[in-house]
Amino acid sequence: MSLFKEFKEFIGQGSAVDLAVGVIIGSAMTTILKSFVDELVVPLTGLLGKADFANSYLVLKGSVPEGVPLAEARKVAGAVVLGYGQFVTVALNTLILAFVVFLCVRTINHLKKAQAKEQAAEAAAAPPEPPRQEVLLAEIRDLLAAQK
Repeated sequence: MSLFKEFKEFIGQGSAVDLAVGVIIGSAMTTILKSFVDELVVPLTGLLGKADFANSYLVLKGSVPEGVPLAEARKVAGAVVLGYGQFVTVALNTLILAFVVFLCVRTINHLKKAQAKEQAAEAAAAPPEPPRQEVLLAEIRDLLAAQK
């Protein structure tokens, strides 16, 4: 089998298309959730305390004046600066994003369970249809009763 034919069969399978759709939707959801966290959640956490640690650093060697931003502290001659702030900010944002995703998935699962319960209740409420043979026999009976 030629390589092109195998590729054509692979692309034609539903799983490849489903994967592509999942990646596209996942990318869109990532953008939406990141914006939600960056624009709404992080500023609200800023009300509780310092939310942006990007300019936080520790001077390991040398002397850097107090309150100097990280970029300028790295330029000071002879100073060795450990810039941990960006890592802390990214780690906190990731934890917040993960929590928001958890809440979204949890809500979706609750909605699915409620829908499944409704469907189960509807299925239980509706009487099952009789088998085809019984329906035909009932029609024959009714026809014979009508002839008498």
